[in-house]
Amino acid sequence: MHLKHFDIAVVGGGIVGVAHALASAKAGRSVVLFERSIPAVGASVRNFGLVWPVGQPAGPRHERALRSREIWKEVAASANLYLADTGSLHLAYREDEWALLEEFSETPSGSAHGRGLITPAEALGRCRAVNPSGLLGALWSPTECTVDPRQAIRALPGWLASAHGVEVVHGATVKAVNLPLIETSAGSWKAEQALVCSGPDFETLYPEVFAAAEITRCKLQMMRTAPQPSGWQLGPALCAGLTLAHYDAFKACTRLADLEARFRSEYPFHTAHGIHVLLSQTSTGELTIGDSHHYGLTVNPFDREDIDRAILDYLGTFATAPSLALAERWHGVYPRMTNGESGFVISPAPGVRIVNGLGGAGMTLSFGLAEEVVASL
Repeated sequence: MHLKHFDIAVVGGGIVGVAHALASAKAGRSVVLFERSIPAVGASVRNFGLVWPVGQPAGPRHERALRSREIWKEVAASANLYLADTGSLHLAYREDEWALLEEFSETPSGSAHGRGLITPAEALGRCRAVNPSGLLGALWSPTECTVDPRQAIRALPGWLASAHGVEVVHGATVKAVNLPLIETSAGSWKAEQALVCSGPDFETLYPEVFAAAEITRCKLQMMRTAPQPSGWQLGPALCAGLTLAHYDAFKACTRLADLEARFRSEYPFHTAHGIHVLLSQTSTGELTIGDSHHYGLTVNPFDREDIDRAILDYLGTFATAPSLALAERWHGVYPRMTNGESGFVISPAPGVRIVNGLGGAGMTLSFGLAEEVVASL
């Protein structure tokens, strides 16, 4: 039997796999993309849809995020996907939160790309959902944008096929990669190189590599409302003090330690369950709310109502909307590095790269990272 032969095989049809298939095709390679589900239903569809450069620390990761944003815009225009240049507001209601934002705004990341501090009146002018009570000010950042992850992950494989000639094979579980042979539940293919972008599921293909890697799993809980009435628009994605203790962009700020100490005292439940709260809006008007963070190699399958309630309670301290009636709840699971890094590229065999561990920043980093990985092949 004659096997189809490609330059590059990509395993995994989530955002990391899609990004690497696109970068490979743009580099002139013939590409086959394998995804076991129809469509992909992992972490890539269980998120806010936020491209969030402001959360990435200064240096290569921040530049990678900005490059990913550029590619997202190109892809969305070509594939006719929803993408809104919403920007983001980090809202401060306590003096220590405002002091940290002041410190951050004096750094290159905090002052570049149109970012800067704004007054309470200016924040309210940008977003009608902001709670004005006790607001001291906000950090405005125009670099964040919002996509609809469910729409994007469903549509992008077909666009890769039609626009870039990628062969997409859905419903195919990759059983073994022994280059040039790729063995799947839907038959065998040949490829000169393979990029394994299947999240924590790469453990199935390379259990020893997974066991040796400094990697764990993260479970998050999230919610979504029904569409807001009368076409009400949120505008910028919103967050507040707890988020300042979550993203690496703020970890170099000297005032962070005091802020974290207060959170442990005032929000012990939120701290224990890794809760910080973001609010974004989908293309059809729903509000996406979350999230929590629990780490471990084994994920608890049972979601907790008290965690969802804590998320909603904190949301109420900084935001409101015409309707917060929930339509959906879910949890997602993604791989995260335990060494503080954001992602790794490992070669378990000649011609094979495992790309993994982006730590909840797949929508933000994947397109930029994929260009770097493909350029290095």
